[in-house]
Amino acid sequence: MKLQGTDNHSEVTDFILVGFRVRPELHILLFLIFLLVYAMILLGNVGMMTIIMTDPRLNTPMYFFLGNLSFIDLFYSSVIAPKAMINFWSESKSISFAGCVTQLFLFALFIVAEGFLLAAMAYDRFIAICNPLLYSSQMSTRLCIQLVAGSYICGCISSVLQTSMVFTLSFCGSRAIDHFYCDTRPLERISCSDFFIYRMISFFLSSIIILPTIIVIIISYLYIVSTVLKIRSSEGRKKAFSTCSSHLGVVSVLYGAVFFMYLTPDRFPELSKVASLCYTLVTPMLNPLIYSLRNKDVKEALRKILGKKILLLNSILTVT
Repeated sequence: MKLQGTDNHSEVTDFILVGFRVRPELHILLFLIFLLVYAMILLGNVGMMTIIMTDPRLNTPMYFFLGNLSFIDLFYSSVIAPKAMINFWSESKSISFAGCVTQLFLFALFIVAEGFLLAAMAYDRFIAICNPLLYSSQMSTRLCIQLVAGSYICGCISSVLQTSMVFTLSFCGSRAIDHFYCDTRPLERISCSDFFIYRMISFFLSSIIILPTIIVIIISYLYIVSTVLKIRSSEGRKKAFSTCSSHLGVVSVLYGAVFFMYLTPDRFPELSKVASLCYTLVTPMLNPLIYSLRNKDVKEALRKILGKKILLLNSILTVT
């Protein structure tokens, strides 16, 4: 990288992803952990999408949203994990300017889209529990497609604005990003720009992106809890809560990790990295497990697929 006389960001050709500040001999262990987690992400989310697409019984709005959730989890973890694993073996740990822009853009797109998708899933559970007789008519195929498409569009718009803002900053200091991927806060730390206007716009964007999704989720669950508590039988209450407990678990893990990261002071960058791990890798790994372990339909569909594979394997072995 060469900085010639001015502080303009366009003269930056690459950055260095510092990653985790641990002894070099621990890089192999971290690489193996990342590899194992990423393999589980691939297996879990591809498996979930396959189950949903191949089993006709799962052709419902809830599983349509869940399939898209698996797609988002798969792709935004793929934006982060492969580069992080390569850097465990790399001496330079560099990422090009264009690569950093691309990584931030794609990650922001998918993480915001996931927030809106989780809000759509909360609305779906609200209709299913509070207005079950109107569920089929209200949660039509057209509305489901519109909600999912809207999630991706909002993610794209937000990502374009956020990425544009970050990379109009001037990077006149160190090019070392104290993180394992390109994210807004570590990039802000190496910028020498005036942050007043930038932070005002960032706060406004965060408000119109995060607040609506949280409000939809909270209001939906307030109505759900109110409706469930009116059910007289304990079995009925248990069944109603079980239909949304998986979604609530996913929301809690994702938003908990995001808030923890962004509320962590800058003087504790290692804590921010650990929180980032939760929503970049741990959450995409756990989501398929949460939905499969607590969902009878998914477990039955999985048994059906595995049963067919075992029968096919037995028939091949018998022939040979």
